[in-house]
Amino acid sequence: MKIMIPPEIFNQINDKSTEGLALASASPDDGAVMELQWCNKAFVEITGYSAREAVGQRGTILIGADLEQGVHLYIIEKLMAWENFSTEATNNRKNGDTYWQRMTWNHLTDPTTGDHWWLCSIIDLGERRSGAAAAHQLQPDPTNADTYARALEKVQRLEKENARLHALAKSVAKDANEDALTGLSNRRHFEVEVKTWINELKAHKTEFAVLYIDLDRFKFVNDTLGHDAGDRLLVSVADMLRELTDETDLVARLGGDEFAILRRLGKSALDISGLADEIVSRMQTPFMCDGKSTACGTSVGVALAKSTMQDPERVVADADEALYHAKAHGKGRWSFFTDEMHAQSIATKQMASDLLLACERQEFVPYFQPLVDAQTGMITSAETLVRWAHPAKGILAPGAFLDTAANMGILKRIDEIMFTCLKDALSCFDRAGVDLPRVAVNVSAARLADPTFIHDIRSSGIASERLTIEILESVYLDRMGDIVRWTIDELDELGVTIALDDFGTGHASVRGLLEIRPSILKIDRQFIQPIVEDASTRPLVASIVGIGKSLGMHIVAEGVESQDHAVIVRDMGCDYLQGYYFGKPMSVDDLHDRLIETGGLFWPEAASIRSGRVSVTARRAV
Repeated sequence: MKIMIPPEIFNQINDKSTEGLALASASPDDGAVMELQWCNKAFVEITGYSAREAVGQRGTILIGADLEQGVHLYIIEKLMAWENFSTEATNNRKNGDTYWQRMTWNHLTDPTTGDHWWLCSIIDLGERRSGAAAAHQLQPDPTNADTYARALEKVQRLEKENARLHALAKSVAKDANEDALTGLSNRRHFEVEVKTWINELKAHKTEFAVLYIDLDRFKFVNDTLGHDAGDRLLVSVADMLRELTDETDLVARLGGDEFAILRRLGKSALDISGLADEIVSRMQTPFMCDGKSTACGTSVGVALAKSTMQDPERVVADADEALYHAKAHGKGRWSFFTDEMHAQSIATKQMASDLLLACERQEFVPYFQPLVDAQTGMITSAETLVRWAHPAKGILAPGAFLDTAANMGILKRIDEIMFTCLKDALSCFDRAGVDLPRVAVNVSAARLADPTFIHDIRSSGIASERLTIEILESVYLDRMGDIVRWTIDELDELGVTIALDDFGTGHASVRGLLEIRPSILKIDRQFIQPIVEDASTRPLVASIVGIGKSLGMHIVAEGVESQDHAVIVRDMGCDYLQGYYFGKPMSVDDLHDRLIETGGLFWPEAASIRSGRVSVTARRAV
């Protein structure tokens, strides 16, 4: 028969036990890091610490000044290893008095939460081997001086070894917690301290702030001035952070060019914002290295751990989210974490989960926008645009999910799904006798630099003569390197047509043309849009057409939204036209029906409109 133990029995254990007992909650990462949560009456009588004084303190209050260093190191070693153990040694009460004690530690684990605890037992063994008694034991025996001398030498040797081990332990602890380059706390120590600060927040409402700091142009410094200069910059930043912070703050280098600060909240939040302001301001000063000056700059994310928070453990992630927000809005600035950012973070995590499921279910589908021959009006190709057939939200455009997919590293999987869809669509068109000569696919920066991209194209089953790869000019210039160069050369050898998309929007358009030398040059819609209403914008388009033609390229005008647009760019020399006038992006079925309905003739008026007779009033775009 199971009998419930009444609370009064536990109360009697607390009052009548002669053995000092204490419970301490322990860090899951380090058994030697703990905080006392409860003690009984005997513990108070033996140690001299009241329950109020002991609860909330580190376990180090149980280590007195007279505890031998060897015993101290032994205790730390056993605690870190989560081993149950006992010691007998001289220790101190709160008032400094020495006494001989037996201390026993037992590791406990909460089966529900997985939390770690220590049960510490202390028994007062009296004055044995302490004080005068110990001194008496060390008096020489005049009848055996040699034995005493050997014993004394052994004791001195052990004391010296204890001192060496103590110094070694301090050195190891320092190395384990300290960043080797800057001398700041490292990531491990930062994470342990964050947990400690959070526990103190919960227990004593000691609110604090986390400042997450990231250098904006550190890679540029490393690449242009060398890694030695980068290291000197990191050391300078560490010195600056030490100068701006107090002894009560914790400053850490988390790795690379990332730093973090923990600071207690004062009476005003201006103390935190002022620190963030000063960090950003100081980093605007150019950095000097070997007589050369370079700007670096920094962005800072700030989050507060408040006693009213339900989940203060997220404070570091919140600071990181605020840092991301600061960088996304121009860098060289700082940002406080807000509830809106939290909502956006949750939405992004949900989208990431949905995207993984979408890959499993192959929910990505191609939409097509026609490219029309400027002279005949016949469709010559169709640009393929990925859409997400979301089961709840309907058809989603790339802007709603592609950046998240890129950050997750799943663009390759999406491309594989799209290539399969394209192969099936082309086969369907061919069986129906519908003529779609070519399809064009946009390539992201990550995929262009992915050595497996060529393999994916080869294994797609799409004939290379029916495939165009469109590369954003800015993407190509940013990622130019051996892998990208190899990818371009391989595409050319396969017979795949290469198009340079959005020409004119990059930082070095002519250089992009000379480096990639594409077969097709696509003029961005922002240059095409105003040419009907504003004749002064036409010479720029004409110049771009001239550059492309001089290099033997075919020219596509994007953003054609009226017949007037179509005629003007055709007369300027554009070979192909693309835009809403010929059709918005459409599904496979809609394109199939449109091809059958029109016979592939998307601009019937093309042949009948003669050059030079163009209305300056734009007609309604289809």
